[in-house]
Amino acid sequence: MSSATSESTESDESDGSGESTESGADRLTLVEAVRDGLYTELSADDRVVVLGEDVGKNGGVFRATEGLYEEFGGDRVVDTPLAESGIVGTGIGLALSGMRPVAEIQFMGFSYPAFDQLVSHAARFRSRSHGAYSVPMVVRMPYGGGIRAPEHHSESKEAFFAHEPGLKVVAPSTPADAKGLLIAAIRDPDPVVFLEPKLIYRAFREAVPTGSYEVPLSDAAIRREGSDVTVYAWGAMTRPTLIAADNVAEEYGVDVEVVDLRTLSPLDVETIVDSFQKTGRAVIVHEAPKTAGLGAEVATTIQENAVLYQEAPIERVAGFDAPMPLHALEDYYLPQAVRIQDQILETVEF
Repeated sequence: MSSATSESTESDESDGSGESTESGADRLTLVEAVRDGLYTELSADDRVVVLGEDVGKNGGVFRATEGLYEEFGGDRVVDTPLAESGIVGTGIGLALSGMRPVAEIQFMGFSYPAFDQLVSHAARFRSRSHGAYSVPMVVRMPYGGGIRAPEHHSESKEAFFAHEPGLKVVAPSTPADAKGLLIAAIRDPDPVVFLEPKLIYRAFREAVPTGSYEVPLSDAAIRREGSDVTVYAWGAMTRPTLIAADNVAEEYGVDVEVVDLRTLSPLDVETIVDSFQKTGRAVIVHEAPKTAGLGAEVATTIQENAVLYQEAPIERVAGFDAPMPLHALEDYYLPQAVRIQDQILETVEF
C-alpha cells in the first residue's frame, strides 16, 4: 500500500547561483532539477539516451538538456527531426532493445501525433507479449498554461494518458520531486509519461539532494496538514492551492490539508482516502477542462471508499470546457488562488 510523504514546499528565492547552501544539496529550479536528474542517470547508466527536437546542441527549448550534448555526445543526446510519432516510436524500439530512452516532446500539445505510438504500442507490449517484453522509456512533456504561449503550447491533457492502462503518469510540483521522480521513472520497467509544469520551471528554488535518489511512483505528498477540508492538486496548481490554504487559515481560521498527488496513474488511493476520512470535505484543483478531467476520478475514488465520512459535496476548481485562450484571458482560465480560496470557504460552510 502507498503512504504519503509530508513535505514542505516553502519557496526560497535565491541569487540564482544554484550553489549548494547545505551539505549534500543544491538550490535548484524545477527545470534545473530535471537536467540534474538526466545528468545523474546518463552518468550512471550507459543504456540511458535522450532524444528529441533540439535537445542536443541547442539544449532544448526550455534548456532542460543544456550541456548534456557536450558532456555525453551525440550518440547519447540525440537531436531528432520534427516528428513526434518518430521520436516516440524510436524510443519504443530502443527500449525493446535494452536501452533506457528518455524522449522529449517539446510541448504536450504536440504529443497528439505520437498518441498512437504510446497507447497502441508502448502501453501494450507487456500485455501483448504476456510479460516477455516491457518498454522502459520516459516521455517528457512540458505542459500547462500561464506562459503566454501560442495555440497548442498550453494543453493540460493528463487525463488522456492516465486513462490508458500500461502507462504511468507523473506530474511533479517541486524541484526535489522533479529530480527524484524522473530518476525513478527512468529506472521503471514500464513506460512513463513525465509531465513538467512549465509555468513553474523557474518560479522558485529549493534544496535538491545531490547525487542519485528516487521518489516512488506511487506516493502522494501531504504538503500541508489540516483538519477541516482537503484540497487535492498536482503540478503547477499545487502552489496557488497552498497560497489559498494559507489565506483561508489566516483570514478565516480554516485548517486546510493539501495533498499533492505527484503520480496521476497509478493514484495513491490510500493517501487520498485517509486524508478525506480526516477532514470529511474535499476540493480538487486542476487546470485541465473540468468535464472528464482527472478530478472526477479522484472524486469517485473518495465516494467509493469513504462516502460515510462525507460532510459536504466534493467540489472541483478547474479550467473551463474550452480551448486554452490566448494571452489576455489565460489568467482567467487558470485556477488562481482566489478561485480556490472561494471554493474552500463554500465547501467548509456547506
